[in-house]
Amino acid sequence: MSAPKLKFDATLDYQQEAINSVLRLFEEQPLAQETYSVSVGQQTGGSQLAMGGDVFSDIPAVANQLVLTDEQLLANLGKVQQANNLPAQTELLKTSFTLEGDDLTRTVPHFSVEMETGTGKTYVYLRSIFELNKTYGFTKFIIVVPSVPIREGTTKSIQIMREHFKELYDQVPFDAFVYDSKKLGQVRQFSSANKIQIMVINIQAFEKEQNIINRENDRLSGNKPIDFIRATNPFVIIDEPQSVEGDTSKVQTKRADALHNLNPLCTLRYSATHKNPYNLLYSLGPIEAYDMRLVKRIEVCSATIRVTG
Repeated sequence: MSAPKLKFDATLDYQQEAINSVLRLFEEQPLAQETYSVSVGQQTGGSQLAMGGDVFSDIPAVANQLVLTDEQLLANLGKVQQANNLPAQTELLKTSFTLEGDDLTRTVPHFSVEMETGTGKTYVYLRSIFELNKTYGFTKFIIVVPSVPIREGTTKSIQIMREHFKELYDQVPFDAFVYDSKKLGQVRQFSSANKIQIMVINIQAFEKEQNIINRENDRLSGNKPIDFIRATNPFVIIDEPQSVEGDTSKVQTKRADALHNLNPLCTLRYSATHKNPYNLLYSLGPIEAYDMRLVKRIEVCSATIRVTG
């Protein structure tokens, strides 16, 4: 007898609010009616985060394209924050970076979603991928996790939710895989495919220069595997950023630089305990989660020792 299939509730209001908060951030971004095939050395029309120069030329890619200006993103951010009873920001918080071998300074905005542990954080960011594709046509997504065990847990979640997402999104085709330095063909496929691509990778796989992903490879015509990723302007989803980035007392760390090296269109950061809550979109804290009966309260009982005699 086969094990019964797990059923997922797609109608939970608080999860839908978290997903919609991300979607509303990109209002006025047109739906991509066709894919954008570019070489990494070419500018993609209208994209603020397109590759420049000829540093990574001759790598074909189907890339995410963002046409919104910083002013539009900030206006959308303010509307989302107001709707979620969060303090509205007067500026869009971003960080700047320069890719190796390129003198063009880029900026990347970061957006945070705060969800108490046990409220379905993984489900929310996975479903957000499909909503971003359905609404705006974005196709390239990288999920960065702090460790191999969490990577395996995320991969398992994708496996058990695969049919659920296909039913919700009209059987939309998608590829999801764990980055493996022995299977670099998957990186090439990630770059060139015109359907949803979800790569799961732990930070240790690309944080150092000596990692295979950061080294030139004959099987990739002398290019670095990471060049194929950079070409796509991926959404970088960070699971537990305070653990992924390392020393959270600093905004810029070596691991933060490694994340920049992916050339993100933006980062979407999911955690219950943000240390750097950039551009907070949604917050479901422990008190709210308890009041909504989403989690159980943990009470600590103290013991008193009475000495007699």
